[in-house]
Amino acid sequence: MRPLRLALVCVGILITASSAFADATLFIGNTTTPSGRQAKGGAIGAGVLVIGGEFEYSTTTEKPEDHAPSLRTGIGNVLIQTPFAIAGVQPYFTTGAGGYREKLGTLQETNLVFNTGGGAKISLFGPLRVRLDYRVFKLRGSPQYDVVHRVYAGINLKF
Repeated sequence: MRPLRLALVCVGILITASSAFADATLFIGNTTTPSGRQAKGGAIGAGVLVIGGEFEYSTTTEKPEDHAPSLRTGIGNVLIQTPFAIAGVQPYFTTGAGGYREKLGTLQETNLVFNTGGGAKISLFGPLRVRLDYRVFKLRGSPQYDVVHRVYAGINLKF
């Protein structure tokens, strides 16, 4: 009798469990601190209901004439988002931590980075969406700039 109850409980949990979702994004944007320069990267994430997680990698080009260093980040983020799109838009808030490498000429710094931001995933058709995002990065250690801002647009595929 016990194995039957256990089996029924397991089947009940599987039937009533919320479906998970995942998505991947390729993006291009602008890091604005201290001057505008190209940022590009990608993210892959998954979640259940309103809580999600993602890993993001991005790189920003160096602009020596503006004393603007290159910046590479690898960050794990937690997302809080609506469980579904509202009028085709799924807004989200995100925060996370990871590592960065900043380089300007022969100067280089590698340390921890924290970020906070938000954005929206806007439905186009089927699983294809546009993702708009704004982030504030707080760089630890001795970077050229402690706080860096980035804005991007990307193609997002929901699966």
